[in-house]
Amino acid sequence: MTPPPLDDPRGPLATPALAPAAVSPAPLTGALPAPRRLLRRLLVLLPLVLLGVWAAVDWRTVSDGTVRLGSADPRWMPAALFFTCLTWLSAASVRQGALPERLPTGLLIASQFAAGAANHVLPASLGAHAVTLRFLRGQGVPLARATASLALYSLVRPVAKTLVLLAFLLASPGLLRLGALLPDGRTATLVGSGALLAAVTTVVLATTVPSLRRPVLECARAALTDVRALHRRPARVLALWGGAAAAPVLQATVIFCVGAALGLPLTWAQVTFGFLAASTAVGSVPAPGGIGPVDAALVFTLSGAYGAPVELAATAVVGYRVLTVWLPLLPGALLLSVLVQRKVL
Repeated sequence: MTPPPLDDPRGPLATPALAPAAVSPAPLTGALPAPRRLLRRLLVLLPLVLLGVWAAVDWRTVSDGTVRLGSADPRWMPAALFFTCLTWLSAASVRQGALPERLPTGLLIASQFAAGAANHVLPASLGAHAVTLRFLRGQGVPLARATASLALYSLVRPVAKTLVLLAFLLASPGLLRLGALLPDGRTATLVGSGALLAAVTTVVLATTVPSLRRPVLECARAALTDVRALHRRPARVLALWGGAAAAPVLQATVIFCVGAALGLPLTWAQVTFGFLAASTAVGSVPAPGGIGPVDAALVFTLSGAYGAPVELAATAVVGYRVLTVWLPLLPGALLLSVLVQRKVL
């Protein structure tokens, strides 16, 4: 007599009746992305909201600048627009030069154009760095390496600007007419002490706070590794240092073109050196996009050091801001919203 067939021990586990229990959390998964979708929609609208707030606060500046530019020589304005566009390419070049990975050129330039809109909303370039960090993370760059590239970008730009400033002094010593504009010993001591205190505070916090020690060490380790790797590649060196050196020169050329359109009686070398000196002196003030301190220092330099009429110098600076800030701000904010919506950022 044959024994009865044994029950398959897997039978109870394979029954369809228990399948829903294995995926019982499924009804909850549809509700989880809802806050994320809401947050993404808010991020899409945030640039436009900030743009509207800033336009309401600073509308007089853009309206006055636009009216004054209406009487400018139109032959110089296309050149000013051209050099304005080159400033975004130089920023993209420095961003690429600060990373070993190859980034998509079109998206990189688009991200820097959008970062310009964010940069003029938050102080100390925080907006541009935040947009760039999101872009790099979306391209698969590890967080430590992406953060290190931002630090390298922030370090190279002032160093390159200082080198360009020294090159101008060596080539044309007569440009140095800033004796009355230089800070006295007490002011220089206060500035130096503040910078030293900030550096010491950063080092102490990074070494004593456990939650900060690990990310800071990882970022420093990635930065040292990338710096050595990048400077073995001539293309990256040219993109990093060449783009950083070209950026302030291009910005000053925009001011010169606007000034020439308005009849500002200064040469390109004088305007460029004045911009380099003014932005170096007060560039560390945490104002959104440097607007305010740099503008005042530049007008003071052009008029006090080189004898330009104050009205023309101020109008040239306002026109420069209209071309580099207000004109691209709306398309930059729209592009930023599109990049967020398409999950590029």
